[in-house]
Amino acid sequence: MTWAEFLPLIFMAVMGLALLAYVVLDGYDLGVGLLLPLGDEVQKDTMVSSIGPFWDANETWLVLGVGVLLVAFPKAHGLVLQALYLPAAIMIVGLILRGVAFDFRVKAPTKYLPFWNRAFFAGSLAASASQGWMLGSYITGFDTGVLGLLFSLGIAITLPAAYLLLGAGWLIMKTDGELQQKAVRWARGALWPMGVALLAISVATPLVSPAVFEKWFGLPQIFALLPVPLICAVAFFAVQWVVTRPNLIAAGYGWLVFVNTVLIFVLAFFGLAYSIFPDIVIGRLTVWDAAAATSSLTIIFIGVAITLPMIIVYTIYLYRVFWGKAHPLSYG
Repeated sequence: MTWAEFLPLIFMAVMGLALLAYVVLDGYDLGVGLLLPLGDEVQKDTMVSSIGPFWDANETWLVLGVGVLLVAFPKAHGLVLQALYLPAAIMIVGLILRGVAFDFRVKAPTKYLPFWNRAFFAGSLAASASQGWMLGSYITGFDTGVLGLLFSLGIAITLPAAYLLLGAGWLIMKTDGELQQKAVRWARGALWPMGVALLAISVATPLVSPAVFEKWFGLPQIFALLPVPLICAVAFFAVQWVVTRPNLIAAGYGWLVFVNTVLIFVLAFFGLAYSIFPDIVIGRLTVWDAAAATSSLTIIFIGVAITLPMIIVYTIYLYRVFWGKAHPLSYG
């Protein structure tokens, strides 16, 4: 394989890494936002505090992923954003609303605090549901028929449920006492609805995408993909095992809820990547068709080679510095 053929694959991998990191990292803080109405006033402060040092940095990965799509795959960027303009706009509005609510809820007079809490929840719901819709639309090749729209709606419901479970797992790790016990109950309540919805989406995906059907059920491809659902099932029941045994949470094994939920996300991501490769827009553009000129990609590669390690190191350092149990957030 020549450098011109290999270079687009590098950028595809970078974009995939960025979007996966965003879904996992921003997924849990979106999940905490969705859970916010279920806590009392003191618990709400602790919940927001648990994501306070991280949420803004988590969204850096979204900027990187979309930026790589724009500069490395301009043809795909045009097709994707043209088809997803409205849900993308809703997502941006939701993310802005979350950011404004996060800062204003701390400084606002007490009587306005419920308003900003509701705004934080609304922004989290809008962002997560719109991301689900965009994913569903992408998988169907932007099909606007009834079946395609129903599929997109299904993922728009499923993804927030998965984020909710991820957020509950985060709170189990980051809190203790009554809030941690509530987070365990929230995880138990979200687990099976998310699992059933994820199973339904998995069954529907090959039905709405012939390309995915061929990758999943063709021979010998079916054997390459078979470990993904099996490991997902193991991770799912591992979460079920932990959240139904309070003694494990008390013994410090609550992190297994978060880790196994992340494992489900990662496996689903790689399963999807396997299913659509080498397309970047299913049925329309391959990675090489959508890529910018090799000379342009070579220059961009230098920038990415510098920027990506810095983002990774910064993210690791941030989580290491601010790790530990969360306490109610306050500004001096």
